[in-house]
Amino acid sequence: MGLDPPDGRDDWVGITADALPMGAVAAFVERADCGGAVVFTGTVRDHSEGRPGVRSLEYEAYAEEVTPRLAAIAAEARVRWPTVRRLVLLHRTGLLAVGEASVVVAASAPHRAEAFDAARFCIDTLKATAPIWKREAWEGGEDWSDCAHPVDEVPAS
Repeated sequence: MGLDPPDGRDDWVGITADALPMGAVAAFVERADCGGAVVFTGTVRDHSEGRPGVRSLEYEAYAEEVTPRLAAIAAEARVRWPTVRRLVLLHRTGLLAVGEASVVVAASAPHRAEAFDAARFCIDTLKATAPIWKREAWEGGEDWSDCAHPVDEVPAS
């Protein structure tokens, strides 16, 4: 998938093996009618519970299902916060080193409260509903993440 912002649409969702375009995401959500823009970036950290010395994460996804789920999350966020103007939900796949961005969620709205609330809903719901899994490599070995869970449906309001 290309990482260019969509023309004429206010939702930018997708998965990619490429580096996430953080500058383009921030620029996409900035609008003259929005006083609040929130950009959340999830990065690979150097530890996980019970696994010190994490060296890398490898993300795998059920690609055909991820983008429709991300679009459904954005649609539900718009129902819950109708004043939200632009939303971004992008996730990486493949091998990522410590410090690299694995996910970015952004929201803009006329006021900060709606932007924060929508962004938090989007990242929390993405983590619970998108069929994306991670494999950790740390000092003691490699295995799938201990935080694995069933993939839920996107909750409707």
